[in-house]
Amino acid sequence: QVQLVESGGGMVQPGGSLRLSCAAPGFSLDYYAIGWFRQAPGKEREGISCISSSEGTTYYADSVKGRFTISRDNAKNTVYLQMNSLKLEDTAVYYCAATSLICQLDTYVMDYWGKGTLVTVSS
Repeated sequence: QVQLVESGGGMVQPGGSLRLSCAAPGFSLDYYAIGWFRQAPGKEREGISCISSSEGTTYYADSVKGRFTISRDNAKNTVYLQMNSLKLEDTAVYYCAATSLICQLDTYVMDYWGKGTLVTVSS
């Protein structure tokens, strides 16, 4: 069973920054597109960013565009989500997921998921 592992969540003030990591112990992410999703209390899980497997093409939801940056380090088998200028509405559990298909911000196409890491933006 493939299990992705997120880390880097925590509590931060509005305007602050966090960097999330997504690793996959014992499983190569090289040939998978990796997406970041988040789910706030009482809301549906939404896709916020994705990075393709081959060319590293990136995609962002409008809600995070210009503030978040996704990247991957295949040598470390890790994908990152740099989150800057955090807002109160960014509070959510953040999940990474892998798909063998093309990059999509769609939960239904993802093959493997992590258990999530909590990000709380609060003053």
